[in-house]
Amino acid sequence: MDMLRFATAGSVDDGKSTLIGRLLYDSKSIFEDQLLSVEETSKSRGNEYVDLSLLTDGLRAEREQGITIDVAYRYFATPKRKFIIADTPGHTQYTRNMVTGASTADLAIVLVDARKGVIEQSRRHATIASLLRVPHVVLAVNKMDLVDFDEQVFTDIRDEFYDFSSRLNITDITAIPLSALQGDNVVTRSENTPWYDGPSLLHHLENVYIGADRNLQDVRFPVQYVIRPQQNDVRDYRGYAGQVASGLIKKGDEIVVLPSGLTSRVAAIDTADGEIDEAYPPMSVTIRLEDEIDISRGDVIARPKNQPTVSQDIDATICWMDDAPMVVGKKYAVLHNSREARCVVKAIQYELDINTLHRKQGVDSLSRNAIGRVTLRMTSPLVVDPYVRNRNTGAFVLIDEATNSTVAACTINEAD
Repeated sequence: MDMLRFATAGSVDDGKSTLIGRLLYDSKSIFEDQLLSVEETSKSRGNEYVDLSLLTDGLRAEREQGITIDVAYRYFATPKRKFIIADTPGHTQYTRNMVTGASTADLAIVLVDARKGVIEQSRRHATIASLLRVPHVVLAVNKMDLVDFDEQVFTDIRDEFYDFSSRLNITDITAIPLSALQGDNVVTRSENTPWYDGPSLLHHLENVYIGADRNLQDVRFPVQYVIRPQQNDVRDYRGYAGQVASGLIKKGDEIVVLPSGLTSRVAAIDTADGEIDEAYPPMSVTIRLEDEIDISRGDVIARPKNQPTVSQDIDATICWMDDAPMVVGKKYAVLHNSREARCVVKAIQYELDINTLHRKQGVDSLSRNAIGRVTLRMTSPLVVDPYVRNRNTGAFVLIDEATNSTVAACTINEAD
């Protein structure tokens, strides 16, 4: 079985945690003691229904406030597919957490309250999903039971969201009317929506095709560790360990090591279970080369005729996460795959208005949760691809060295 990673996003109290709880409950992925605890808590609060949101809102602060303030990861499986869920916060001040949850997602579920329609946070989360190149988006119009399952309400919300998304880089959108509280169209089709002829949410999650989303063309292998055993019988062993970011690596392939530009051939590919003939993402392997060349942590192995860009000047779109604003001239640490560097902010090109997608020129700083386009100058070259081409080598984070806090998530832009 393959695995689908998906993230839920939406405004506060749109029902994200309840939806995930419903998926876990109806797919029988909850332990009996967990369910009993949730049922008892729900009764003590006087709830008519079992509050399934408690299955994901595990932090005490979340239970007290009634909102999700951290990214909660949950795992479940059906006979068709395995799933990793990232339940992200809905409040505007926690937009940075949504970026974290969606950064590795194959699919994003954007929840909209049927009573409120598409609001600022709906547009914000759709924009973030677009910037992060999440391949598939589900518009889940929740709480349809509170609008009497009115088809016109669903149609109006769907059309407004589609109109806004047409200006974004989202290619696959599926709209589903549902009620997470009562289970309508979550796991099975609901009799309350006879006008809806699409799939239930779980059916869509089980069958959405993600095979074409993986980049198997561009070989990218960031080296994480150089293995040099000290035992007498293996002193001549030199392996380069890491995770295949993209592409298909085979024994005998000609390779180039960047940024040095040295070339060699793959002599062997080792795993914990022994030697294999080929490796593909997201396998973690150790590569041995025919030649002893200088390779260290942070270098990237690629194909000579299909190389990433090696550059110190990076044009990136960022989501700023820190309380202190980003300003021109400030210096930060950079973590790009296994390579570490430092950079200085050369220029802030514009800030993106989430509601209108208008580019505000002439800004000299970016505040928390702002999304903008910046130019960064690195102290040492990075081996990168445009994010639209490769999500692994096209993204990095900025770190404030004074506080050791991650202050920005960055995606690399194509050359204009």
